[in-house]
Amino acid sequence: MTTLATRVLPGLPAGFGGGKLIMRNYLVYRRNWIVFATGFLEPVFYLFSIGIGVAALVDEFVMPNGQVVEYTAFVAPALLAASAMNGAIFDSTFNIFFRLKYIKLYDAMLATPLRPWDIASGEIGWALIRGGIYSGAFLAVMTAMGLTGSWWAVLALPATLLIGYAFAGVGMALTTFMRSWQDFEFVQLTILPMFLFSATFYPLHAYPAALQWIVEITPLYRAVVLCRELVTGALTWGSVVSVAYLVAMGSAGLYLASRRLSRLLLT
Repeated sequence: MTTLATRVLPGLPAGFGGGKLIMRNYLVYRRNWIVFATGFLEPVFYLFSIGIGVAALVDEFVMPNGQVVEYTAFVAPALLAASAMNGAIFDSTFNIFFRLKYIKLYDAMLATPLRPWDIASGEIGWALIRGGIYSGAFLAVMTAMGLTGSWWAVLALPATLLIGYAFAGVGMALTTFMRSWQDFEFVQLTILPMFLFSATFYPLHAYPAALQWIVEITPLYRAVVLCRELVTGALTWGSVVSVAYLVAMGSAGLYLASRRLSRLLLT
């Protein structure tokens, strides 16, 4: 088996077959760049609309360290986090469901030395790359608009990769439980409220005290806190909590996705 794996998966150490799946997805999408453009443009349009219109109606915000920022600079890091989430979720749900249930791509892959763990890690890795492309382009727009107020902002891109990892892991794991396209209504039912109510457009203290703790435990809120503190330089221990939260979320999703693929495809 080791000899066969080496021949079929050249240049990759044993257990790293997920890299071949990432390469497969790259070859599929390299001529379909418009898909990446549409995913990038949505948050950019949000940012422009806020900067041109809403920001003129809203006062400045005071960050936890006392730093005062304009409303556009307050919202932009949250949109950056949402961009990473959307890119990862889209690829780890709709696309994976199609490959799993309709074209039976993973059944064919398991006829090779690839294992469920390779498939899960490869697909999550690709979703992370896609989310990273969205986020990198959006971060460049933020920089051009003068919305990166600290050198800590250089860590915002790695932070978005962590966000992509977290949401891609959970997204793929949940997709293995879906039975039909109608189940994706639950994805939208979850993503849209998180986007609107995870302190994306207004601070946490705007919520009643009884609801603040609910907002604080949502994954997008942790992502927003991380990006906002890095971009503005208003770092607190909340950033450490967010990193730990997102690492745990992504790792749990990756593990569950590989276990579910084993049960669905090998039994």
